[in-house]
Amino acid sequence: MLPWTVLGLALSLRLPRSGAERGLPASVPQGDLLFLLDSSASVSHYEFSRVREFLGQLAALLPLGPGALHASLVHVGSQPHTEFPFGQHSSGSTVQDAIRAAAQRMGDTNTGLALAYAKEQLFAEEAGARPGVPKVLVWVTDGGSSDLVGPPMQELKDLGVTVFIVSTGRGNLLELSAAASPPAEKHLHFVDVDDLHMITQELRGSVLDAMWPQQLRASEVTSSGFRLAWPPLLTPDSGYYVLELMPSAKSGAVRRQQLPGNATGWAWAGLDPDTEYNVELMPESNVRLLRPQHLRVRTLPEETGPERIVVSHARPRSLRVSWAPALGPAAALGYHVQVGPLLGGAAQRVEVPAGRNSTTLQGLAPGTAYLVTVTAAFRSGRERALSAKACTPDGERSRAPRPQALEADGREP
Repeated sequence: MLPWTVLGLALSLRLPRSGAERGLPASVPQGDLLFLLDSSASVSHYEFSRVREFLGQLAALLPLGPGALHASLVHVGSQPHTEFPFGQHSSGSTVQDAIRAAAQRMGDTNTGLALAYAKEQLFAEEAGARPGVPKVLVWVTDGGSSDLVGPPMQELKDLGVTVFIVSTGRGNLLELSAAASPPAEKHLHFVDVDDLHMITQELRGSVLDAMWPQQLRASEVTSSGFRLAWPPLLTPDSGYYVLELMPSAKSGAVRRQQLPGNATGWAWAGLDPDTEYNVELMPESNVRLLRPQHLRVRTLPEETGPERIVVSHARPRSLRVSWAPALGPAAALGYHVQVGPLLGGAAQRVEVPAGRNSTTLQGLAPGTAYLVTVTAAFRSGRERALSAKACTPDGERSRAPRPQALEADGREP
């Protein structure tokens, strides 16, 4: 055991420390970073140790410390548990040590409960959170949850939290894509637990981009709105912002919003689909002159759900269901098809990936009327559904063998 102990000590000493310990540059991003770690019994001890190592390596690459990024770690279990709050550790090295010391909590995988708790932590000054700085959530999961994740996750995103998800298991692609901040290809990673090191650098860059926008930018663009973010240019005492929005192609009413000097983001809603808008951010200050920032953003085409459900190849115990798919820039991420008896009974659900517009429903009962519902899931988190009735034909009834006449001696004639 001694050689391995010495080797482990050597590796520990050579692990790169964070930018906070090496000396932060004059200008660094500020923000609150919350690690949400699946610590439930659904994760093996080996997987937990590998994820813990990955988070330590990620923390080593980030500028953690006073005046920079603050980090917190929350466990997912039967009840959420804070390993350490924001501001407790003043350097990257102490954050890494705290992550290494984290013990698995076990219990149920109540991720939704932990997300509601995380929302309180990210915006509670008692928990060390800072007002007016970007908020980022990094959720590492094996893909399963005992409770609903969508609603509490949407609340976080509505408050401006950027959500990154790292799935090490067989999580549902549609559900995790909807939970992560858009675009999913930047904010959602599916990776084996032994290959987590392969995404460390990419995730670091994405987190820093979210923490420190260099200029006015748009994200979470949907058919009816988008979110804006900009670097901190003012303070509550030095001025305020005026934000203006107007359609590019027509002279419409200008929407105007005044925001305090510590604001770094705003979400526009209730916009027209497939429309280009001009955005202008005007910092108003008596201390120094700041130029306005301009941006053009086009909303996505309206999200249309499946159309014209067609039921074919009806068999006593199966049906084939087809539909016209949602196409274009607002194409669906995928579909789920649910079928259940009209007169009541257990329903079954089938997942259909994007690019396919049909599936065969098996295990049905003969001579039964069913309600079939096809639901399209979109990147915005919204869903569109269409239902139709279908009937399975009666199956061939089993026939009892006809009695055969016998001769008096018992022989067949």
